[in-house]
Amino acid sequence: MSDTKSLAYLPEAAEPAWLGVMGGGQLGRMFAHAAQAMGYRVAVLEPSDDCPAGQVAERLVEAGYEDAAGLDALAAQCVAVTTEFENVPAASLSRLAQQVFVAPNAHGVSVAQDRIAEKSFFVACASKSGVMPAPHKVIASDADIDAIADDLLPGILKTVRMGYDGKGQVRVRTREDVRAAFESMDRVTCLLEKMLPLAYEVSVLTARGADGQSVVYPIAENVHRDGILFTTTVPGPNVSAECARKAQDAARAIVAELGYVGVLCIEFFVLADGSLVVNEMAPRPHNSGHYTIDACITSQFAQQVRAMAKLPLGDVRQHSPSVMLNILGDVWFEGETVREPAWDQVLALPGANLHLYGKTDPRRGRKMGHVTFVAPTLQEAQANFAQACTILGIAL
Repeated sequence: MSDTKSLAYLPEAAEPAWLGVMGGGQLGRMFAHAAQAMGYRVAVLEPSDDCPAGQVAERLVEAGYEDAAGLDALAAQCVAVTTEFENVPAASLSRLAQQVFVAPNAHGVSVAQDRIAEKSFFVACASKSGVMPAPHKVIASDADIDAIADDLLPGILKTVRMGYDGKGQVRVRTREDVRAAFESMDRVTCLLEKMLPLAYEVSVLTARGADGQSVVYPIAENVHRDGILFTTTVPGPNVSAECARKAQDAARAIVAELGYVGVLCIEFFVLADGSLVVNEMAPRPHNSGHYTIDACITSQFAQQVRAMAKLPLGDVRQHSPSVMLNILGDVWFEGETVREPAWDQVLALPGANLHLYGKTDPRRGRKMGHVTFVAPTLQEAQANFAQACTILGIAL
């Protein structure tokens, strides 16, 4: 299944083609909407029987991500399979690839889900990308802690696997802090990254087809709170043309060096001196790319469909300035009382586009949806975003 022949259409008399997705979260849900709009049917493999993607897909294969029977059922149903989160076991993607086209493949996902492999990859392709990761060190023993160089602190200690939305990360200032954090993480292998003088953060959303062609979206400027994405603004108010060019060139080099097919998001730090440092990558559509649904010609999810179906990649032009606000479960709470947020007031704002993910149990810190504000000018989009925060009780 390595050729670039389109998987888009079956003969006219046949049933619509099926696309599969590993994972049942909100990214799978938005992927399903995009695939269905393009004439596909969608099958989701997910162990939960009530998941955001399963609510809208034509078929839910209720099975674990390593369940052989479930994987074989998904492969038998679909002409191509993708993933909506990075912690799908690489071995499962390899099994699927024996029967059906898989994008992204096991190699790309395995690099992104292991911080050591990811950092090693970034270093190896730095001559082509022009960017390096932050100085770092593997921490797997007390001896590693003893050997930490003085200039590597203060830093952030991160678990090598399974960290996301700020989980599995601890800020540390001294070796004793590292020792305590290492113990609190049950002494799993970690990576210590030097804290750098950060000016702001950007992410670069890119897509690459099976034919090797790639596209890069406009640069997104991100603000995080408590390790979770708070807002994405595009165009980024602080992003210079030179910074955007460097980040886009780096993304093109990284996605090509990885031999990747699909949508890939790469996060960068922009330092106080204007230099660029590559942080991490996500082998899937990304929270910071949600603005593309309402502000770009081709959304990141439609692009994911195109890449896995071996269709021509879509136009990435942005037609409207935008600000995306992540909606967490916190906005359902007034003290300890749970009530529906005032969506009517939010939707009364010009250019407001509400996307809720079908999750019935709002919890503090849980991603429940997002609102994207588009407007003729960035200032108007920012003003409407600020009004929405006031309505929802979100501090600015």
